[in-house]
Amino acid sequence: MAQTKRQIQSLLADAGATPRHRLGQNFMIDANLVRIVADAGMIASGDLVIEVGPGTGTLTEELLAKAQVLVVEIDHALAELLRQRFASAGNFELIEGDALAAKHALDDRLLDAIRRAKSAGRTVRLVANLPYNIASPLLIELLIAGVDVLACTVQREVAGRLRAAPNSSDYGTLSIMAQLLSRVEMLRTLPPQAFWPRPKIDSSLVRLTREDRLGNRTAELGAFVRRIFSARRKTLRNAVALASDDAERLLASVGISPKDRPESVSPEGFLRLFRAFSEAI
Repeated sequence: MAQTKRQIQSLLADAGATPRHRLGQNFMIDANLVRIVADAGMIASGDLVIEVGPGTGTLTEELLAKAQVLVVEIDHALAELLRQRFASAGNFELIEGDALAAKHALDDRLLDAIRRAKSAGRTVRLVANLPYNIASPLLIELLIAGVDVLACTVQREVAGRLRAAPNSSDYGTLSIMAQLLSRVEMLRTLPPQAFWPRPKIDSSLVRLTREDRLGNRTAELGAFVRRIFSARRKTLRNAVALASDDAERLLASVGISPKDRPESVSPEGFLRLFRAFSEAI
């Protein structure tokens, strides 16, 4: 049963905790939406389900009824609350800490759990009401790590970036990586009143279904795209970090103008450029 706003407030008070804006904590209080988010993960009983930012565990309860659940909670008071609430659940595991060890790296414990599950042939899914402050880098790193399905709520702005087209203000590294590594679906908009405290913006429920094109080279692709976009104001002739003549030949070989800028190149164009660059060095 999903928790009401009053129940969440009571649990937080008992734990000596309050919502922390710095950690992007907004608790979902709409019971129907909690079930919708859980169902969006399309969970099977043998899966490993990851929940980042479980808060007081309202979504966690729904997930535990379906599969093994690994939660990652950075807030110590909430981590203790979750340990107590689900102490008797044999399919519950908790990592206390930040899901991201760095901006472009997952926590080692989380990464190890994903790798072990994948090695055992299990499907790995993220189902979460993601903290706003880490959603973009976390989605990229989970796709790179091989998570099969990511069903989560994010800021509507982040949802727009996931599907952004070249030459738009939202287009960037997140757009390219999401579109190259997954099929992106926008499932529904969630209004501010679905959460407490109320955010000032709408949220979106999105689902990313991984489509693997590069195998173990996805991390290299991510580093390449980030490097090119760090020079987004430069022409690609200057951004690819090759001698001018070599850069022009490389870009011509994949049908991209040396005068183009990174934000004008499609995800498929970035993939062609990455493959050509990898062969050239």
